[in-house]
Amino acid sequence: MGTLYLVATPIGNLEDITARALRILREAALIAAEDTRHTRRLLTHFAIHTPLTSYYEHNKLDKLDAVLAALETGDVALVSDAGTPALSDPGYELVRAALAAGHAVTPVPGPSAVLAALVASGLPTDAFVYLGFLPRKDAERRRLLESVRAEPRTLVAYEAPHRLLETLADLRAVLGDRPAAVARELTKLHEEIFRGTLAEAAAHFAEKEVLGEITLVVAGAAGQPAERWEAARVRAELVRLTAAGLKRKEAARQLAQLAGWSAREIYNLPAD
Repeated sequence: MGTLYLVATPIGNLEDITARALRILREAALIAAEDTRHTRRLLTHFAIHTPLTSYYEHNKLDKLDAVLAALETGDVALVSDAGTPALSDPGYELVRAALAAGHAVTPVPGPSAVLAALVASGLPTDAFVYLGFLPRKDAERRRLLESVRAEPRTLVAYEAPHRLLETLADLRAVLGDRPAAVARELTKLHEEIFRGTLAEAAAHFAEKEVLGEITLVVAGAAGQPAERWEAARVRAELVRLTAAGLKRKEAARQLAQLAGWSAREIYNLPAD
């Protein structure tokens, strides 16, 4: 009886793959891949010659029996195009079927865009809600956002680059102008993490062509300030942060998450 290994692979930078992941990929009898062409490039880079079979959204149910048959005689490694398989990628049905058939299912943890974006966002990380890929249709997306409007935990979601601006507009319309981070091309050459309010993010990305994979991190309802600070308090805190070595722009962004002001308003505050 073989083991089904859920092997996390790099989301961009190949150096992020773990030594254990490489060993499992070499030793497995079969690798089930979301896109065999994509995975073959990874395997070629690391000189791994394990046989590949496709396992993707539109054939995942048809391939169940074949993968289960392979597990009868050896280990199988499941990989997605990037990150952790079975997390917004094919794998859930295979995991259930493998467990039902009596096989061990073992995670091989590693890269995850969700966690990478969350911990770098500057927003609370003690508890969060993962929304997966947001619905493509406007009405469905707004219904989902309405359902989490009062959610106190940080919200994390994936979005396609060509829908980013309309999604930022929906987020602001439904949730209010909350602190947020937009993580783009994580771990890749052109990585960008924009931190600010939803309105500031919309203004920033409206001025450029948006490319690459997007992970959104938005403050939960509990992350909103109870009241807008007085200008004197904001100015004093801005002075403290800049005196501590932060650039005025970064200090304004950090302070905006607490004071109920936009970063732009804080940045443009006149001196006493």
